[in-house]
Amino acid sequence: MKKIGLVFAAAALATCLAAGAALADIKVGIMVPTTGSEATYGKDMENAVKMAMDEINAKGGVLGQKFITTTADDGCDPQMATAAASKLTSEDVTAVVGGYCSGATLPTLKIYADAGIPFVITAANSSKFSDMNPGNAFLVNAIGSFQVETAVELFKKQGVKKLAIVHQGDGYSEDLASLTQKKWKELGNEVVAYELVNKGEQDQSALVTRLKSKNPDMVFWTAYYADGGLLIKQLRQGGYKGKITVGDGSTDAKLIQIGGKATEGVYALANPLPEFLTTGQKFIADYKAKFKTDPGPYSALTYDGMLLLADAIKRAGAVDRKAIIAALKKTDKFPGLSGPVTFTDKNLLANSNFVVLQVKDGKWSLVK
Repeated sequence: MKKIGLVFAAAALATCLAAGAALADIKVGIMVPTTGSEATYGKDMENAVKMAMDEINAKGGVLGQKFITTTADDGCDPQMATAAASKLTSEDVTAVVGGYCSGATLPTLKIYADAGIPFVITAANSSKFSDMNPGNAFLVNAIGSFQVETAVELFKKQGVKKLAIVHQGDGYSEDLASLTQKKWKELGNEVVAYELVNKGEQDQSALVTRLKSKNPDMVFWTAYYADGGLLIKQLRQGGYKGKITVGDGSTDAKLIQIGGKATEGVYALANPLPEFLTTGQKFIADYKAKFKTDPGPYSALTYDGMLLLADAIKRAGAVDRKAIIAALKKTDKFPGLSGPVTFTDKNLLANSNFVVLQVKDGKWSLVK
């Protein structure tokens, strides 16, 4: 009888443990830069994930389970990013949301793929994802080739013939620069300068002199806002009077703060910013109430990324990585704040989400 009692007790314990496991929290990794020059973006993206997660949890979670997060700092640096991916993998996360710098995100794809972890990428958008994606990563931001199309249309409307392109050699800015150069030349136009500058370099006077000597109609900065603001200021101080455009890595209000009056009239290629979205004002109000600051340029996309992940888990019917990846692949017109999400057969956003902005009276305005 004692043996039978022990068997029943063991069975009961196993049932309880199984039930407890089934109701365990769903751990989501957040991989973003929380240190370095792009930390502002990273914190904004982390906030957006947590905001979406809190809303989901307040409604009961997904499949009866609540979400929790763990953050890893990729520093917008390839080596730091691989360490961050290894950290999140070792913590046995169910999925990862984030990915800001393409150059830092690309090296992590294999790490997550080897662990079978679904990765919802909410900012990074190098065209290299098309060939390097092992199949577990999903981009909710439009890929770089869409940005090039938007850039070319802007340049044509502005009557640009001679273009100067400046990048920083990383996965994102060099990709955007090389794709733009190729497309612009194919259209029979000139790229009169194609310049590489070091990240964090403060004095760009030599570059300004070289650019002025080429007399471009437009200077296209394809890297990030911290150095972009300085370059714009020095271009104007150095006497350059032509037009300037920046890529989506520079569509932060801090570009205007750094560049000051020199940024007036500058164009930008941007993903959907909250202030220009149909339901953006409510999102902005909720974000400010929660974090006491304005949401940044990738907040809406990252918020969408977390909601999409939750939706995929619900559709999968289980907290199972393979099932979640399969559900993400089948995503069709998911109603995100930034617009509907449908993926191509390579897990890329099917339609462009790029718009053109311009600095007017010290703030970004939508060019219609």
